[in-house]
Amino acid sequence: MRNSFAIAMAVLVTTALVVGVAGTAAGAQPTISTDGPTAGGGPSVGPAAATGPAAGPAQTDDACGFPVETTDATGTTVTLNESPDRITTLNPSAAQTLWELGEQDRVVGVSQFAFYLDGAEERANVSAEFGASVERVVDTDPDLVLAPNSSAADVGSLREQGLTVYHFPAATSVDDIAEKTETIGRLVGACDAAAETNEEMDDAVAAAEERTADIDRPAALYPLEGGYVAANNTFIDAIMNAGGADNVAATEHEAYPQLSDEVILETDPELMLVTDSEAAILEQEPYASTTAGAEENYVVMNVNYLNQPAPRSVIESTATLSNAVVEMGTEGEESTDGADGADDGTTDGDSSEDGDSSDDGDTSDGEDGNETDGNETDENETAGDTGAESPGFGVVAAALALLATGLLARRE
Repeated sequence: MRNSFAIAMAVLVTTALVVGVAGTAAGAQPTISTDGPTAGGGPSVGPAAATGPAAGPAQTDDACGFPVETTDATGTTVTLNESPDRITTLNPSAAQTLWELGEQDRVVGVSQFAFYLDGAEERANVSAEFGASVERVVDTDPDLVLAPNSSAADVGSLREQGLTVYHFPAATSVDDIAEKTETIGRLVGACDAAAETNEEMDDAVAAAEERTADIDRPAALYPLEGGYVAANNTFIDAIMNAGGADNVAATEHEAYPQLSDEVILETDPELMLVTDSEAAILEQEPYASTTAGAEENYVVMNVNYLNQPAPRSVIESTATLSNAVVEMGTEGEESTDGADGADDGTTDGDSSEDGDSSDDGDTSDGEDGNETDGNETDENETAGDTGAESPGFGVVAAALALLATGLLARRE
């Protein structure tokens, strides 16, 4: 029986594992202070201060004033004396967030993988073959440069040019995305919009969890080429958990490991997350021999949303995945009912055949906009900003291999 879940998202947005490690290796937690009036002691952003997406008191307009002084993930103190009028983003997750906050008019430079955003192609393209072009960024004459974790290698060079750069830590959870959104809102003076965006994101996650609460959680896998998969401590794993699926690669593996065919067969995923409407990877071994491959159980995720750690990515990806999980569970029940009916001498047509519920807005891994911030992946690009930040030489080596083969890109 074919249970193909080709659910594609209509809108677009995608780890830099190698350079992402550098940002978090500094061990600095981002904090923000301001000499303006504050509610409840002033804004503070970072894991030490945050217990969830809504950690800390809501910002008022006064508390969101300037000047503002911040410490970023590199431990560098960043000072903005006034609201930045010209903002350049090095990876698509930061750009997506600014669009979400309604601050896109101030953006003067973006990476090529942010061109899916409405009007982004009118901005300067600051991408180089790998990472950002220092020269192109300088040419945008920015008041503020936002550098997600996958852009760590570019931060020092940009600061040497006298630019004000805020470097974010890796985002590997929904809470991390909320903190990142709050930080960007504070840096650009859009605290209320950031709070509203985080509230919408929290509501979407709660809705996805409620939607799948009574459904058996399928064992799921997000495969990349060459045996690489998204495992524990990644933004993608957080999406899978919130969307009602159990990531089979997360039990014993971190970040983006390369698994042998034997290990993948042992995990035997029941549902495969793919980013092209043809789900071509399911025709390849070892995936074809898994339960997901044999029964053609897959859900088409928008590669930009799935791979970019930003608010809209959470909202859309959790909705897409949770709806697929519900549909899969429903069709499974119908299949069981049909089998029972056959025992009774009745026939119940193959109710689970080809449960292809895809819409026409499918995306493929090769399209622009697939850069994964920190974990943003594209099978034809290099790692972006997924928030997949896992210190350690083994992770760096794996990421280098990914970069060399061009499997990951557009994660932040």
